[in-house]
Amino acid sequence: MDQSARFALPFLAPGQTQKEWFHNEALQQIDLLLCAAVEGPPRADPPASPQIGQCYVVDSDATGAWTGQDAALAGFTDGGWRILPPVEGMRVLVRTTGEIMLYRNGAWETGVVRAAEIQVGGQVVLSARQPAIPEPSGGAATDAEARAAILAVIGALRAHGLIES
Repeated sequence: MDQSARFALPFLAPGQTQKEWFHNEALQQIDLLLCAAVEGPPRADPPASPQIGQCYVVDSDATGAWTGQDAALAGFTDGGWRILPPVEGMRVLVRTTGEIMLYRNGAWETGVVRAAEIQVGGQVVLSARQPAIPEPSGGAATDAEARAAILAVIGALRAHGLIES
């Protein structure tokens, strides 16, 4: 085995010449992958004047040095572009938006948060979807304004997926 299983980082071998080259290459890749952050959403064209350390997600139909590297991470180093294929479950921070992109099922997705529940200050504020709430009907005395407000609240809860329809 001459490379790591997940990111294909090069291993050193006994008696290997130029060990420093393999070691430094692995460090370059780790530097781009560890707590990965990309400059913006996926793009197909390499920037004209990238700065060392900048990283991008390569969009489909890429051009230039990124041709044929769809979905890969392209990081600029003092040795030029390092192209790193994504692995299932990889996450990157998009610096321009603060969103997290997740590599899932062979594609990058953004704007999706998966959780069983959300807590704020130890208090559950959002959890599993609740059963439907019946719309108000009947009653001895009806208040049209109150009923309209209740229907609006129920409609908003349904629209946000918090209760079943």
